[in-house]
Amino acid sequence: MLNHLASALLYLIGGRKKMNRVAVIGAGTMGAGIAQACAEAGYTVVLFDIDAQTLNKAVTTIETQLHTAVKKERFTVEERDLIFGRIHRTTDWQELADVQYVTEAVIEKTSIKQQVFCKLESIVKEEVIFTTNSSGLNITEIASALTNPGRLVGTHYFYPVPKMKLVEIVRGAQTSDETVETALKFAESLGKKAIEVKESPLFVFNRILIPMINEAIFVLQEGICRKEEIDEAMILGASHQIGPLALADVIGLDTLLYVIETLHTEMGDPKYRPAPLLRQMVRAGNLGRKTGKGFYSY
Repeated sequence: MLNHLASALLYLIGGRKKMNRVAVIGAGTMGAGIAQACAEAGYTVVLFDIDAQTLNKAVTTIETQLHTAVKKERFTVEERDLIFGRIHRTTDWQELADVQYVTEAVIEKTSIKQQVFCKLESIVKEEVIFTTNSSGLNITEIASALTNPGRLVGTHYFYPVPKMKLVEIVRGAQTSDETVETALKFAESLGKKAIEVKESPLFVFNRILIPMINEAIFVLQEGICRKEEIDEAMILGASHQIGPLALADVIGLDTLLYVIETLHTEMGDPKYRPAPLLRQMVRAGNLGRKTGKGFYSY
């Protein structure tokens, strides 16, 4: 049976109507994963993207993931079909009008997220809360574009969403208590462990992880150790599942550089400066797995 279906569906918070229809905005890697997690928990999901091709790719990915789950006996064929049947793709904004909870998972740019939420505010009901799946953007700044900034909260999911248990719930300066409580309980209904985080650059997980990866690049740059041994040190010595340099290749070195630069700018502390080797690799176009070459070749 589904791991957490019995506890997932339809909860009441402060007199709100029971929720069973949710929206995920953005059908990229994270959006597809969030949609799948919601469907596995029993929710009907409206998966929205402005690009039909991206939507089709997301649905294909979800279907493949569910087939694999059946092979691993996580779900029966019947359960798989029920889950897949709960996901409805659309490029029509108006199909979001009756959803009861919204998670946005578009590109990590504040201005684009603000545009999405302003559009949503004109479509969905006033009592519906908005959550943004950001790995480190300022929630208060995103919410400032809304008429009611209190309805927006950060919800940072982790890849791959259906498997990873952690969700960071990030309160902006004007986020209401009810919005936070709703987001916490929703995350828990997906079988996640939700932690409430004060708004700060990169939140908690990435605030620790990103400087660690950057430091590993400094170690390589300084010739202290070979790349394979740096990764082995963290896998064998710290029980990490993947080494920091291999993980950098997964994240994408351009994305990693952007995030480190954001942290450096926000904190104003030279200890967060990006490693020169990272900047050099990005300029060379060696961005990791997505280009076939980063710290390793693929």
